[in-house]
Parts: sequence; C-alpha cells; structure tokens
Amino acid sequence: MNNTKSFALALLSLSILGAPLAAEQQPADSPEALIAKVNGQPYPLDVFRAFLRDRLQGRSVQDNPQVQQQLLDEFMNLVVASQEAERRKLADKREVAAALELARLQVLTNAALTAIANEIEVGDRELKDAYDRIQTQMNRTEYKARHILVKEETEAKNLIKQLDKGAKFEDLAKRHSEGPTGKDGGDLGWVDPAQMVAPFGEALTKLKPGSYTKEPVQTQFGWHIIKLEETRQAKPPAFDEIKPQLVNLVKRQKVGERLNDMRNNAAVEFNQEIVQIKGEEAQGQR
Repeated sequence: MNNTKSFALALLSLSILGAPLAAEQQPADSPEALIAKVNGQPYPLDVFRAFLRDRLQGRSVQDNPQVQQQLLDEFMNLVVASQEAERRKLADKREVAAALELARLQVLTNAALTAIANEIEVGDRELKDAYDRIQTQMNRTEYKARHILVKEETEAKNLIKQLDKGAKFEDLAKRHSEGPTGKDGGDLGWVDPAQMVAPFGEALTKLKPGSYTKEPVQTQFGWHIIKLEETRQAKPPAFDEIKPQLVNLVKRQKVGERLNDMRNNAAVEFNQEIVQIKGEEAQGQR
C-alpha cells in the first residue's frame, strides 16, 4: 500500500470533490466506479464516499494530507478487518447478525426520514409561528460580569476585604486571578447564567449591577469573587437571519408527527410469550 500512497491521496481528494477519476475505467459518478480492489475484492467508490461523509460531517480536509492519509488508513483497516470477519464466517454468529440487521434498520430509517423531510413544504405562516415561539424562549436576561478566581478560600476572603476598602476589582483580578480572563481584569463579557456552572450562575443572578459577592463562590475550578456590572435583555436574531434553521425546525416537527402516525397505524403483533415474560421480570424487580 505504501507504493500507492500518492495515488491514494489524490484519489481521496477527487472522491471528496466528486471529480472524474482518470485512473478508473468507470467515471467517478458511475455506481460501478471503484475506490480499490483489496485481495481481489472490489470496493465501490460510493462506499468510500459514504465513509467520508460519516467521518467528516461536512468538514473539509482538502489541504490536510495528514488527515487524508489517516482517513485512507482507517478505511483500509475497515476493509481488511471485515474481510477477516468474512473469512471466519462471523456474520453467521447470532449477535453479529443482529448488529448487522440493526445497522441496516438505522440506515434505512435515516434515508426514509430524509426523504420525508425533503417532501415537506413549509409555509410562511408556520415559519412565523416558529419564530414567535423562539422569541419567547429567548426572552432572557444577560449579565455583564467580571470574576476573580483563586485556589484558596482564605485568599478569596482577603481579596473581598480589599474590595470593601476600595480596591479596584480589575486591578485585583489582573494581579491575583488564575483564570484566563485575569489579564483582562476578569472580564467575562455578556454571559447567560444558565450556561455557567450552577453555583456561579446562581450567585450572579442574585447580584445587583455594581455589586460583588460578599462571600467566595466555590466551583470545581476554585473560589470565585463575582462582580455584576450591568444587565440587558437578550435580543433574538432577526427572522431572515435564522430562517434556514426555522425551516429545519418545522420540518423536524412534521417528520416527528409523520413518524408517530406511521407507528400508531402500523399493524403490530407482539410475541405475547416474550412480552409476558418481560412483564413478570419487571414486576419481580420492584
């Protein structure tokens, strides 16, 4: 494989781009196009592209040969390991067969839900309603804050005494804070308390603008002295700014409704013997 590394890397780049492959007899957009033959067994280029989509999740590696090589190595590991599984006839094992069937169900489910979503048309009224709901959810208060982080409670209490005597919060933060914001005078900018660690966020919401905590606040990072400078109401993004996300949100809701309908209308016949056994086991555990 080392002798074909340069060709393989070029093949990877072309596969991502979907460009024609001069080295292949079949064009790259043909379902018969191959990425490689390994031990005489052909592997379609479409399988490799599916592998890339799964691993990259939209990220680009066009200018990163190291990551490209890692991806190729990972794919080839999958190939040779799966060939070994076939040689050992492991697909006949009960748990392996079940896992393969589960993977098939998951792939088909994703394909079906994507197809349903693509068929759904979203109207302007639905988008406006979704936007109104998001505006209500985003009606929250943001806090502009500073903090000083130290390791010991006694040090934090001593700093609070200095603040009580008129010391400037920013100066103490620059000299004593061990957090990454220390150099900026402890400036955290505008924050949402719900996104902070619980003790910190709770203490912040109890402060009035211009005040600081009179007792140190302990978190897993150490001991904090927190100062609230001002508050403001969070401004939701403009409708046009988040319209694509609103479309996806409405589609997800409608797909969920369709899925519930399909499940409720499905003709299901449970294995009553197994259901009864499971029910008895559940009662025995109570």
